[in-house]
Amino acid sequence: MKSEIDKSLIIKQIVIVLIIIIYTIAFDFSFYNLITKNYINHYPESLREKSIDIKSYLPFDTDSLIVKKSASSKISNGNIPKVDGATALYPVYSAFVNALYPENSVLYDINNNCFLDESKIDKTGTETAFKNVIDGTVDIIFCATPSKKQLQYAESKNVELELTPIGKEAFVFIVNKNNPVNNLTVNQIRDIYSRKIKNWKEVGGENKPIINLIRNEGSGSQTAMQIFMNKTPIKKSGQMFYGRRIAYSFRYYVERIVQDGNIKMLSLNGVEPTADNIRNGSYPIFDNFYMIYRKDNLNPNIKVFEDYVLSKDGQNIIDKTGYVSINSFNK
Repeated sequence: MKSEIDKSLIIKQIVIVLIIIIYTIAFDFSFYNLITKNYINHYPESLREKSIDIKSYLPFDTDSLIVKKSASSKISNGNIPKVDGATALYPVYSAFVNALYPENSVLYDINNNCFLDESKIDKTGTETAFKNVIDGTVDIIFCATPSKKQLQYAESKNVELELTPIGKEAFVFIVNKNNPVNNLTVNQIRDIYSRKIKNWKEVGGENKPIINLIRNEGSGSQTAMQIFMNKTPIKKSGQMFYGRRIAYSFRYYVERIVQDGNIKMLSLNGVEPTADNIRNGSYPIFDNFYMIYRKDNLNPNIKVFEDYVLSKDGQNIIDKTGYVSINSFNK
């Protein structure tokens, strides 16, 4: 009798354990599909963290991914301008340095993957690059339109900046490739980022909340977004787990650096962000990027550098890198 009771108890315990295991598996599967899957699919780590590796775009390196040209007239005297800039524009200005400068002007620390202080090229990113050129520690930077904060810093230092447009770039909005939405209007984007539109079903998508991602203050893309919103406050979604995400960046960064097959760029007002549509102005959100220097900088080689950037060869570097040149040269 006792043996039968023990067997019955063991069977009940086994059944309970099996029920717990089945429940756990079902819960984990449901949680993944309802929350985790939505969280990881729509704005992958690569887009948030991937950056341009310095050593992959070094001047004068045989394996460098830069566009390689050589200027007929080199800058080789003691007044070689030091250049810096936005991370996304580093492949462009590295190619300019490769064309114009002597090889010994570039000093790179392979162990720490950074340029030495004495090097005539650096890559610090938009916010630091603006501070550097205003403070006079570099001569030329390559960046998108400066933010209000950056212009105020220049004014506080009594510095006037010269901004020479050298190319164009599209500002793009990114979603997961499985998002059924392929096109939004400019007004819909503004309504999404001001939180007037909170669900994808309001713009022809699924009945899922919109998670609108926002970049760091002072970055080139955040400045571009603030200009685009035109004084309309940007509001972040209240939760970050359930829903489909939307983010923004520049076309070159998405196409050439991230290269993530899980994301897609949206058309705006029915127009895709292609090079031709940026060049002809039909894509609605594009901006110039600039060669920037202090107006009181008397280094004569700044003008030599600028002339090359705006020349046919310089503009060809911009096009072949993946941006859109400011001068067409009868393309």
